[in-house]
Amino acid sequence: MSDVQLQREETVIKATIPKYPVFFKPETIPWTEWAMPGTWFKLLYLNDTQGSFTILLKVDPDNEAPIHRHTAAVEAYVIEGEFGYGNDRGGVGSYAYEPSGATHEPTSPGGVIMFAIIHGPILGYNPDGSIAGVIDNDFMYDAAMANNAAGHIRRDL
Repeated sequence: MSDVQLQREETVIKATIPKYPVFFKPETIPWTEWAMPGTWFKLLYLNDTQGSFTILLKVDPDNEAPIHRHTAAVEAYVIEGEFGYGNDRGGVGSYAYEPSGATHEPTSPGGVIMFAIIHGPILGYNPDGSIAGVIDNDFMYDAAMANNAAGHIRRDL
């Protein structure tokens, strides 16, 4: 063995320091009523460039979502309870991937709390097939702001 000392080389790439805190505690955010009775959300993140949003979603027991369509993929991780579609069910610790274009009516007999990344708007339908509403970044932000639950969200529009 020799007494060679290694030197750290300088790099052209420099680390950056975030302008805003990157950590916060979701338990400090109040639950905000969502688009249908018996559902609440905590808005964690909005990406206005891609049109995606990240939430904690809470659904009351025996709640059946009305038919809706995902214009982009949705990812979910079940924290409490379970939900699903017919016999395809996921409980605590389950990961769900719903592809873009998924049109369905999920159920949650015992209620559920999940972490979800919604990669684009959700379309809700009336019984006649017309669009009842659109859940997008503006809807989510406005609802959270009205509930004083969006102070941690940075929008760079």
